[in-house]
Amino acid sequence: MLTIAKSAQDAVAEIHDGATVLIGGFGNAGQPMELIDALLACGAKDLTVVNNNAGQADAGLALLIKERKVKKIICSFPRQSDSWHFDAAYRAGEIELELVPQGNLAERIRAAGAGIGGFFTPTGYGTMLAEGKETRVIDGKGYVLESPIYADFALIKALKSDKTGNLVYRKTARNFGPIMAAAAKHTIVQVNEIVETGELDPEVIVTPGIYVDTVVKIDGKAPAVTEHEVNQ
Repeated sequence: MLTIAKSAQDAVAEIHDGATVLIGGFGNAGQPMELIDALLACGAKDLTVVNNNAGQADAGLALLIKERKVKKIICSFPRQSDSWHFDAAYRAGEIELELVPQGNLAERIRAAGAGIGGFFTPTGYGTMLAEGKETRVIDGKGYVLESPIYADFALIKALKSDKTGNLVYRKTARNFGPIMAAAAKHTIVQVNEIVETGELDPEVIVTPGIYVDTVVKIDGKAPAVTEHEVNQ
């Protein structure tokens, strides 16, 4: 049954030390900033975080890393011009990195939600990323066996939810959210608006409520369109 939390702090209260947490976002698009801030405040540590990157500047995931709450990060883009908190933690040996090509990252998360035990991909074959993994030649082409990424919790951002947890997203905020929602044991979503069940057009619902456990409404207007967003 869906829980509608009173605050971001209440929404993340069950996240515990050592948990694996999927965090949505493609850069800042779709990153659940208020939920991440609440996670930092709740004090959970030794987290394994799965995200597209390793945090940006001094907000969101970057602050979790700065405060040494993240033990391991699984991501595709750990180094950017503004990833200084990850750089500092990694150089100090205080965080573990599992580097995963972006397509593989998305498919590993999707596989977890779809109940797929593993899949063969050509990406990474013959490189350091394939070390220690099963490889196979299929029809003359090399492939690497990749495993699903399961998680205890997912923190994602959507535009609207109804009172049964059905979600719609805004533009490119619909990135990792839908697959992360299906891959976690407990999915927590921040939204701009909660509407009555039946008000959302079934044709535009992206994530069915069966995958959503907790929703919290974050006051504030929808953000302005940025150069990183594209119309769907």
